[in-house]
Amino acid sequence: MDGKDESGKVVSNPNIGYGSQTLTYADGSTKNFYQIGISGNSTGISVYIMGLKDKNYLKDNFGEDLGKASVTGYCIKFKKLKDIQVDVLKLAINYGIGQTER
Repeated sequence: MDGKDESGKVVSNPNIGYGSQTLTYADGSTKNFYQIGISGNSTGISVYIMGLKDKNYLKDNFGEDLGKASVTGYCIKFKKLKDIQVDVLKLAINYGIGQTER
């Protein structure tokens, strides 16, 4: 994704997505989207784990073990790859893929 909306306005950093899932919004509309996204930005790297129902799961189950990372409902942010435990990041990604393959 180039980070632009339909009108060409920049709304996010460009990112690369892997996998495929159908997101369902509160109004019932749907959108095909990636399962895992990666984006570089001015403060480091963001890994997006999309489609999780429990917005606390990543933080509660992987947050402390990741290392120097900020964890939100669906995003893991870190400055450099050497700052985190890559094996824990892999576990979080695999968990996310498992949740959206159902």
